[in-house]
Amino acid sequence: MEPVSGCSYVIRLCSGEQRRWRFEGVDGRGFGWWLDEETGFGFSDASLMYAWEIVERADDG
Repeated sequence: MEPVSGCSYVIRLCSGEQRRWRFEGVDGRGFGWWLDEETGFGFSDASLMYAWEIVERADDG
């Protein structure tokens, strides 16, 4: 699934934990930026240190 800027997604971490992240878009280097909606922490694909996958889109976007 290709994420859409401004939309939220249910994410499954390698531990099995599910989180809700909002996709903020792609920067000039091609890195996707995300916002963890629970913690308010923003991060890029390049900074993630664990495996994860998009489970489903979580909003009507």
